[in-house]
Order: sequence, then structure tokens, then C-alpha cells
Amino acid sequence: MKVAIVHDWLVGGGAEKVVLELHRMYPDAPIYTSYCSPEWRQKLDGKVVTGWLQHFGKLRKWVPFLRIWWFSHLNLTAFDVVISSSGAEAKGIKVPKSTRHINYCHAPTHYYWARYDEYMAHSGFGFFDPVARLGLRILVGPLRKWDYKAAQRPDLMIANSTHTQSMIKKYYGRDSEVIHPPVEIERFESSDDRHRHGFVAAGRQTPYKRIDLAVQACSQLNLPLVVIGDGPDNARLRNLAGPTVTFLGRASDVVVEQQFSQSSALIFAGWDDFGITPVEAMAAGTPVIAYKLGGALDYVIPGKTGEFFEKQTVESLMQALRYFDASKYKSKNIRAKALEFSPEVFRTKMANFIASQTS
Repeated sequence: MKVAIVHDWLVGGGAEKVVLELHRMYPDAPIYTSYCSPEWRQKLDGKVVTGWLQHFGKLRKWVPFLRIWWFSHLNLTAFDVVISSSGAEAKGIKVPKSTRHINYCHAPTHYYWARYDEYMAHSGFGFFDPVARLGLRILVGPLRKWDYKAAQRPDLMIANSTHTQSMIKKYYGRDSEVIHPPVEIERFESSDDRHRHGFVAAGRQTPYKRIDLAVQACSQLNLPLVVIGDGPDNARLRNLAGPTVTFLGRASDVVVEQQFSQSSALIFAGWDDFGITPVEAMAAGTPVIAYKLGGALDYVIPGKTGEFFEKQTVESLMQALRYFDASKYKSKNIRAKALEFSPEVFRTKMANFIASQTS
């Protein structure tokens, strides 16, 4: 069986880890993408195939129409199965009728659908934000039409969470199978429950991650909070912080592992389609206090692996923190839940699904 893998772009993140595991499943499969960093080209053993969009560098963010053209004109006639890993344009490939196209959907394209308003408020282009917002406002109509049409092309769709599954149904009108993405469980170790203290928040510091809620809630309650990461929201977060909040910036893997294993809980105040960071904290035996939306619904079990807060407000999070009792959680039980999201489990589920659909 000749297999090809197609992905939007390879620069780093949870979606790329899906591609890495697919590469381990099919080491001879070429990986087609619009752009690839040197680091990821090396990680994927030189199997990456790029084209003229590779020369655009950071300008690739500005050219969705060119990405649409590039992916829709790929020649994939030599393959029996093509697996597209996509939260943007890669799902829009065209394959022969004899080829099975399986799409692993990380989310219906954020900037057209569920997060459109957030992108309009904070498009992430810095000085060029006004231009990006104007362009998206003008073009979102035809781009949504193309995105919907592209989502009808795969023969089968896989969602990375039950939340994404519901979004695929809402925006694309399609059914999908849920297979959670792989999380590097083994790099984390669980520490003694008695030696945990304070809270931790981690991730890229952008407005939609809502780390500001954790900073404000812990500051007002005088609770210790360690903030890991950096980003455009860093200065604002520091201005909001009280004396109990410590910023570590971009920490090494070792420091992240230590902080997760030493903390009473991870505060996850934003929402993601799946959310790698909370599961990593759980791998360290650490419970998660999460906003009740998104992928967290698949792994936060109140009273066992963490707690939810209902509204995305400082007051709602503060209430959850006031009633949080770290002593009732057992690290070994939390880690056991995290093991359900290991790379081995992902590969097994993907292999079984693909075999059931191609035999």
C-alpha cells in the first residue's frame, strides 16, 4: 500500500506531532507541505516535499489563496492512501477515485469559523494587524465557501476531540471518528503528592490563551502562580500580576517537567480543540483546573483529574480556586488517565482505523 502524508505547514506544535507519529507508522511515505522549518525537515528524516511556497518564509501567513492553489494542484496519483493532517488548506487536495483520502482534522479552519471574531480582534500580525483584519473581513465569504467545499473532499474524517467532532458537524455537516492526538507522556514523572505547592500556567502568551485570568485570579487571592512561556501578551500579563506571581519566560523542558510535577494544579483558562499542555501536566500527576469547553471535556474528570470553572471570567476561576482541594487527588490516577493519550495508543488506533477502511 503506497501512502502519502499531507500537512498544512511544519513549524512546531501539536499538529506536527501528529505528522511525526504518522511518519513513524509509514516511514517511506513522502510528506507534502507548503512550508517546513529545517528542524522539522530533519525530524522527519528528509521525507518532506515542499514547493515554491517554501521560499515565501514568514510571508506564507498572508497567502491563503496561494496555499489553496498549491495543495489543490498536488499530483497524488501514485498513492493508494493519502492522509491529510489539517486545520487549514491541506484537506483540499484532490485525489483519484481509486485513492482513499483520510483527513485528520485538528479543527475547522479557525480564522474562518469558530475563532473568526478573535482573529479580527488580534490577528497576530503586529504592526500589520489592520491590513490583516481588513483582508480577512473582505475575503472571509469566498474563503469559507472554499473551505466548506474542501472539507467535502476527504472520504473519511477523523477529529482530534469530541469538541472538534461537533465543530466538524456544525461547520462542514460531516460525521467523523474521534482519535485523540499523541502526547509525549513518558518525558514526565509523577512526584509525591505531599510535596506539591502552588499553581502553574503555561503556553504561548497570546490573548486567546487567557493566561490573564490565571494571573488576575491568583493575584487577587494571594495564591502562588508560576507562569511559563512568552509571547505578545507578556507585558500586559506582568502589569496585571501581583507579588505572588512568578514569570519564568521560555523555560527548558527540564524546568517545565519540574514545575508540572511540583504544582498543586495547572490552570488552563483558555480553550483548545484538544490541548496538549493539560495532558502533559496530567502525565506529571498534576490535576487541571480548566475552563469548561473544548478538548478539556475529554480528559478533565471533576474530582478525579481536575475541576472545571463554568465562565471565562476572573470571578468564576476564583471560585474554583477557593474550593480546590489538592489533597483529594491521587497523582497515580491522574497519570493513568494521561496514558490514554500516549503516542503508542495513537498509532494503534490510527492503524486499526486505516486498516478497517482500506482492506
